[in-house]
Amino acid sequence: MDFVAEAFGPAFMQRALIGSLLAVVATSLVGTWVVLRGLAFLGDALAHGVIPGIAVAVLWGFSPLVGAFCAALVMSGLITFVSNRTVMSDDTAIGLLFVGMLALGVVIVSSSKSFATDVTAILFGDALGVTAADIRTQFIAAVLVAILTVVLYRPFLALTFNKVKAETFGMRPGLAQAALLALLALSIVSSFQTIGTLLVFGLIVAPPATASLLVNRVPMIMVVSMLLGSLAVFVGLLLSFHYGTAGGATISGLCVLEFFLVLVGRSIKNILPSKGMRLSA
Repeated sequence: MDFVAEAFGPAFMQRALIGSLLAVVATSLVGTWVVLRGLAFLGDALAHGVIPGIAVAVLWGFSPLVGAFCAALVMSGLITFVSNRTVMSDDTAIGLLFVGMLALGVVIVSSSKSFATDVTAILFGDALGVTAADIRTQFIAAVLVAILTVVLYRPFLALTFNKVKAETFGMRPGLAQAALLALLALSIVSSFQTIGTLLVFGLIVAPPATASLLVNRVPMIMVVSMLLGSLAVFVGLLLSFHYGTAGGATISGLCVLEFFLVLVGRSIKNILPSKGMRLSA
């Protein structure tokens, strides 16, 4: 108990825990749809595509959240534009903009000497530097994501499993896709302070992917994803405090580790009965 109490006694660790848990809520809700729809590459590209917006915001002195959200919306719009105006697949458009936005972000960062202390926090997050204002922003974002997930549940579900039927029922899959991208952008932007733009993708994909190995229904995937993400946050911050590891990287790494532990556990469970049957025969 002292091991835990010592870690979460300081106020900055309590803020880190609250901020990280709020990030888990937002990313688990959106990440479930990302995993079920096979949009992992898009999510990764969008997480990297916000870097130019953050860099410009820091240089010009306005909120990095505003800059990141604007960059995410620009990237989403350009992906849709390229996909609709050419015969290229969505993956090609995403790949082009992934590289283009990341390159633009690196150029902006490298051209300014003022990024010496900011670039690491932008890329990898600073869970231990989360402020009360950051928590308020994350709380608002998490509430918005939760409300819109409930309101748009049926269109998202129809879009995920049968786009043609969604059109037949008049659910406007194009608008549902745009809304999903906006929610994805919001979850990334609200979480980058805690996890970082390069590592937030771990929270978006890993817990929902792990949950999908354990349960089948969409609401249960969201709930189990939150539980798995919360466990990774709790253990990750403990390790970060006591052993000096990077908070965001430790949390994301544990999320991925959970996936492989569950995958291996399932594989062993599937093998054991067959071996038992051979032995009895």
